[in-house]
Amino acid sequence: MQSDAPNGRRFSTHRMLSGMKIRKKLIVLHTAFSLGLGAILLIAIRPAMSKVILGAEVDQAERVLEMMLGAPIEQMSGSSWRIERGAEATIDIADQALYQARLDPQRSIKIASNGFSAGVVRWLPEDDEFVVVRARAERARDAIQLVYLLMISTLLVGYGLVAAALELFVLPQHVYRPIQAMLDADRAVSLGRRDDELIPDTEIPADELGSIMESRNDAIRALRTNERELAYALDRLEQTAADLHKKNHLLETARKNLEGADRLASLGMMSAGIAHELNTPLAVVKGLVEKLNRENQLSETEIALLIRVVRRLETLSDGLLDFARVRPPMNKLADLSEIITEARTLVMLDRKDVISQHAIGFDLSVKHGVQINCDPDRLVQVFVNLIRNAVDALAESGLPGLKVRIEHTQEQRDGVPWVSIRVIDNGPGIDAELVDRLFEPFVSTRLDSQGTGLGLAVANGIVREHGGLLIATNHASEETGSGAVFEVLLPVNHSGTHGI
Repeated sequence: MQSDAPNGRRFSTHRMLSGMKIRKKLIVLHTAFSLGLGAILLIAIRPAMSKVILGAEVDQAERVLEMMLGAPIEQMSGSSWRIERGAEATIDIADQALYQARLDPQRSIKIASNGFSAGVVRWLPEDDEFVVVRARAERARDAIQLVYLLMISTLLVGYGLVAAALELFVLPQHVYRPIQAMLDADRAVSLGRRDDELIPDTEIPADELGSIMESRNDAIRALRTNERELAYALDRLEQTAADLHKKNHLLETARKNLEGADRLASLGMMSAGIAHELNTPLAVVKGLVEKLNRENQLSETEIALLIRVVRRLETLSDGLLDFARVRPPMNKLADLSEIITEARTLVMLDRKDVISQHAIGFDLSVKHGVQINCDPDRLVQVFVNLIRNAVDALAESGLPGLKVRIEHTQEQRDGVPWVSIRVIDNGPGIDAELVDRLFEPFVSTRLDSQGTGLGLAVANGIVREHGGLLIATNHASEETGSGAVFEVLLPVNHSGTHGI
């Protein structure tokens, strides 16, 4: 049964009971059960009791009728019986009963109660009249009332005994006490009292409520076990983190030591290269200076030679400064196509005669709008070295249809955007013996006065400072023939942390 509450919410018996404590719920429930049982019993026995009263009143009315037959009968009535005589039109009973009385004049027909009592009707054929006798069975009615009273009294006494048994013996021991023990244990959990958070086994009954309490104890034990395991795992994690920190420190120290060792090795190689590179031009300068000291004059050819040698020494010095520079690179947003275009322009100015003489073409396939974080000046230096090396290699090859192609692609590496720039020529390629040492200082395939052997080493160092990688390979295809490929891989958003 439901009805609308004033606040618009649905009100129900379930909601009413949910706000009560268990004791009140049980009182309401077994009271409602007892009342319902009493109502059912009353409804069930009422037809039987009514039938008993009907039978008693019919029997009593028939006896009165039999005693009065044969004597003059007038309309009369008393406190417990009534007699009525008359024609069919004057008798207030059902037509069916009158019809049955006409069919069998020797038998009395039962009639229902009219509020006073039940009775019988008989037809008197000789007088063409009906006689109705109603007798009220007071004793039977009193007995039925007594039965009702006893039944109600029995129900009340039974309800009282059941309620007393439940409240005194059953519920306190098997419901209220276990629930209170569970509440005390839960309160101990919330207050952090570990010794009282488990329900004692003596408080756990052997029923469904006891199963719930045992399940709750098992859950608490599992929780504490997980807490201990988690604390142990955290301790191990802290120890592992401390060990990892120490190992990282050792690795960083080892890396610095390796860098120092590598630097020393590079310095040793550089020293040998410097000695080799400086001996020849210094010998020339020394001879010319001695001649100038002896003769106080030099020929135009010797003066030009001296100037060329001094310029070579300057070039070697600039290369050494680039290789040994210590200033950090800038980091700003720059357009890749502008860097490539500037590098190509510088090479075309520096190698104008060579490019014109050997008809070397350029194919620039780097589109505008590709932005990267870098030091533009240093990247220009990288591509100047790569393009100039390609031009020089093509010029020395003497092959027809010489071309330098520059292209780029964009890609993702571990979710980080990268850009790849390739400088490709169709010359003779890189000597296989030099591929592994190509980026070491003073490694050069050109023995003329323009080569120092530091260009690729400087370019490789600049690319690595940008978190990238410089790769040199040979290629062979039907479209471009053979030749060298120098690929520069750079992170688009370099911040000093990306690398390969």
